[in-house]
Amino acid sequence: MTQYLISFDEAAMTLPEGELLEVAKAAHAVEQEAKDAGVWVFGGGLKDHGETSVVGTDGAVSDGPKGDGAGHLGGFAVVDVASRDDAVKWAARIAQACRCPQQLREFMPDPTA
Repeated sequence: MTQYLISFDEAAMTLPEGELLEVAKAAHAVEQEAKDAGVWVFGGGLKDHGETSVVGTDGAVSDGPKGDGAGHLGGFAVVDVASRDDAVKWAARIAQACRCPQQLREFMPDPTA
């Protein structure tokens, strides 16, 4: 089995007023299906990028990146599936539920394992 990150940019999710609850319910339904299928690892939506902190290698903390949300992670899911084709199918289901395109990336294997 291989783990994949399914994610979307914050700016990609543009919903008409009042539809966030409906989208959240649809996303939770896909999450439950993934759990029932035994492929769900972890996931969730992230708060607005305006609340981001950057922690440097020296431990210094600064305000996070600014901008319109493009290039800022808005939410993600991690699935553990047998093939990339399976990951694509889950990404498509999440894209439909969230009403925005999803990025799909395979996790690198741990070189120390």
